[in-house]
Amino acid sequence: MYLKKPLWSEGIESDSDGAVVEVVKSLQQQRVYREVTLALRTGLRDARAEFSFLRVRALRSILNFLRSVADSDSTIDLFNQTQSIPELQVVPVLFQHSLKETGEDYTENRLGDLTHILGVEVEPIKLTSPSTDHEVALALRVLEGCCLLHPQSTALAHQHNAIQVLMNILSNRGVLEQGACLDALISLMVDSSPNQMDFEKCNGIMEVADLIRDKQVDENLRLKCGEFLLLLIGHVNGRDSLPLATIHEDTRRLLGEKSASLIWAASQFGSTLDPEQRLTALQIQARRVLESLDLY
Repeated sequence: MYLKKPLWSEGIESDSDGAVVEVVKSLQQQRVYREVTLALRTGLRDARAEFSFLRVRALRSILNFLRSVADSDSTIDLFNQTQSIPELQVVPVLFQHSLKETGEDYTENRLGDLTHILGVEVEPIKLTSPSTDHEVALALRVLEGCCLLHPQSTALAHQHNAIQVLMNILSNRGVLEQGACLDALISLMVDSSPNQMDFEKCNGIMEVADLIRDKQVDENLRLKCGEFLLLLIGHVNGRDSLPLATIHEDTRRLLGEKSASLIWAASQFGSTLDPEQRLTALQIQARRVLESLDLY
């Protein structure tokens, strides 16, 4: 769903009558709020579906919706308002469905109706298909978007042990999910001490360091690990009281003095650059980090 400007508002906003302009603005805000809530209700309904293909379709729709919301501060504010309403909150649905860790629960769900075996009436258990790789990657992108647009979503994610869930994905899933996972981890930890503490408890830096040092790992994923370290260390620089205060020492111990010093220096990049230049600089510096590891 994309938010569009109503046709009836064209030409009216330039009217010299201030009262008319205010009425138009009020009507437009109400219309956009209705569209936002409708998009969320529709997307979240299918995001709770039993079948993965329905959840994938819903996640793709929600992701497009978040990109549309990000176009203006007013729509971001409206989205943030909706996230105070439990039935419209996106993050809990992600962890209850697409990012839910499967295992024995799924095996049990496959048993279905046991009435003919047990001899007593047993309520059938619904069969829920496990999340596909594509679904997990989409859910992580949606999680990232929610945390960037609505900072309080990091607290909601913490209630669902988000860092532990994502570290399991980083350790056990494929390249597609791992790359999305690294981006989501950054968005979860920005200005969130509880999530940073969880990351430290999970030995997160060690997990990322293991990936970036392993030359058998996909090179693009190793580069993504380099970008992750640059962004994370750049964020905690000068904040010695944070849970990740030992990150510099951990990086030096795991990657060596040369690579750690390069990451420390390179993490200062981009403060005066526009977003596109900042991204290019980040990619260049991540490449240099990988090259320094090859010499280590």
